[in-house]
Amino acid sequence: MNVATVTPFLVDTGGSKSWLFVKVETDDGLVGWGEAYTQQDRDAAMLAHLTEMGRFLVGRSPFAIKHFTTVMYLDYALRRPAMDFWSALSALEQALWDIVGKACGQPVYNLLGGPCRERIRLYANGWSDSANQPEQLAERACEVVRRGFSGMKFDPFTNPWRTHIGRSQEDLAVERVKAVREAVGPGIEILIEVHRRLSPNEAIRVANRLEEFAPFWYEEPIDAEDMEGLAEVRRRINLPVVTGEALYSKSQFAQVFAQRAADILNPDVCNCGGILALKEIAAAAEPWHVAVAPHNYNSTTVGLASTLQVAACIPNFLIAEYFVNFEDLGAAITSGPRFEVQDSHIRLPTAPGLGLNLDETALQRHILRGPRRERHIRQFAEEC
Repeated sequence: MNVATVTPFLVDTGGSKSWLFVKVETDDGLVGWGEAYTQQDRDAAMLAHLTEMGRFLVGRSPFAIKHFTTVMYLDYALRRPAMDFWSALSALEQALWDIVGKACGQPVYNLLGGPCRERIRLYANGWSDSANQPEQLAERACEVVRRGFSGMKFDPFTNPWRTHIGRSQEDLAVERVKAVREAVGPGIEILIEVHRRLSPNEAIRVANRLEEFAPFWYEEPIDAEDMEGLAEVRRRINLPVVTGEALYSKSQFAQVFAQRAADILNPDVCNCGGILALKEIAAAAEPWHVAVAPHNYNSTTVGLASTLQVAACIPNFLIAEYFVNFEDLGAAITSGPRFEVQDSHIRLPTAPGLGLNLDETALQRHILRGPRRERHIRQFAEEC
């Protein structure tokens, strides 16, 4: 059995983020699905990598997953990869695992050591879109609680992302977190997203102001590549520090451990190299007492399915991300059974492979066929 065809699908979600899927089919008819992480204005680069690497996959055994990902790093990327490369590679890797699981008649987690849990805990994201005022966020947060979620994440800061924010912006961020905490009460976890925007000094000051609202974590407070700065932030605050969504290789994660820069990692299965890569990163984190909470700014279909497979079999799993605003389109493009969230958890899928398939006819209806809405980019350098 060898790979016969590789077919990408770039899907228009109607918002600023597209979804990029890949269908890998073998010469005996088995089909595997994968999903690449996407970012506005960079989808074309990810699609190009997916197409080019797909040429090298044709004719290979779908079981030779580790070999394929290794030679793509060594011989295709020439040890010079960026996010676009890792995202495309992750999609192909997931699709190969999907095929292997189907060929063996087993869910992928059974091929990775077996499950450590029966359910995967989730936190809600995507619920705060277009809500700006503290009272709006409080109202939206209550809706998330009514849906049964026990945790929710949002970014309380004001766009565009800038390293140095003014006092008024800082005050507004604190007011937003305060409003959400007062609305949901002490029993719901609030996860604070910072998106790598602050300087260490500002990140420390803001964390100290937020501490009274008992955040579950403080995610990517500064530039993810500044490991020493991140370690300093962690030493000087009392909130758990998270990093990982903007790190893509095992060597980058090794620096997190060496610097003791984070309490929790949030690598994304759609941009860290795929399912096996995420499992290896989690294994490396274990002796450092670092938990893993997979990032999942992807669809509620294949990216979520791949996240569930890894989350099932890593002992240091904490919680996973789930975008509630992606549910409707995710359901529309799914063929067969879908994942159901109950009480902030999803039960492990038991079907072979990733446990989910996509509807190609539905995908074709949502193909991105032209340029998306342009976002506003600041014109003058002094405004950065």
